[in-house]
Amino acid sequence: MNVLRSEWTKLRSVRSTWLTALSAVVSGAALGILGVSEVLGGTPSDLPTPWDPTATSLKGFLFAQLLVGMLGALSITPEYDTAMIGTSLSAVPSRARLLRAKALVVTAVGLATGAATTLLSFTVVQVALRGAGLPAAGPGDPGVAGALVGGTLYLTLVTLAGMAVGVLTRSTTTSLAVLVGALLLVPALGPGLPGALGDWFAGYWPVTAGQAAYTVVPVDGALTPSTGLAVLVLAVDAVVVAAYAALRVRDV
Repeated sequence: MNVLRSEWTKLRSVRSTWLTALSAVVSGAALGILGVSEVLGGTPSDLPTPWDPTATSLKGFLFAQLLVGMLGALSITPEYDTAMIGTSLSAVPSRARLLRAKALVVTAVGLATGAATTLLSFTVVQVALRGAGLPAAGPGDPGVAGALVGGTLYLTLVTLAGMAVGVLTRSTTTSLAVLVGALLLVPALGPGLPGALGDWFAGYWPVTAGQAAYTVVPVDGALTPSTGLAVLVLAVDAVVVAAYAALRVRDV
């Protein structure tokens, strides 16, 4: 508990933690509205098929996921930048205990940020759709609550992955570069590769697979929400294990 309190104090006392979390919430909602702006002036017959108002409302995750990933990375990289990691390891010699406590705190902050981002994005977009007379979703509709939980878990897992990337890179700027590549570039460019390799990136790249967690209307060729979330969980677990191995074996 002392280690947990210490990690919570370190994270909450840094202004960048709250600025990054707030930016994720606001940008998720703003980009969600922007994503549906082109259909707000149309009629139901103009909507794309299949129409999934829940998943559509979470289009702002495209940028919010990068911010929550950096939120996770910033839980550790400043300690390397300032050489305070040596002090942390002197106070807590067990690297497993230190990383476990940091992961728990980061997960809790990521969960709160993910829930706020998901709920605000969903709410503002559904209000806009209803105001335009377009089909919208409600929390009580079949599958919607599960999708909102899936969206929250998706962002939470990305936050935890960001922490692991921070441990592996030991650099804020390098962490940002890695997260941009993993969250934005590979999902955009990977499916364009020829043959089975492109098909794998289109369906099984962990970030792409995890995005199925907040869909309600099935998409041909896409993973089910539970399978997609499981793929992302396994990938994040692997990155966290790699981060622990790196923290254990290399010099600070």
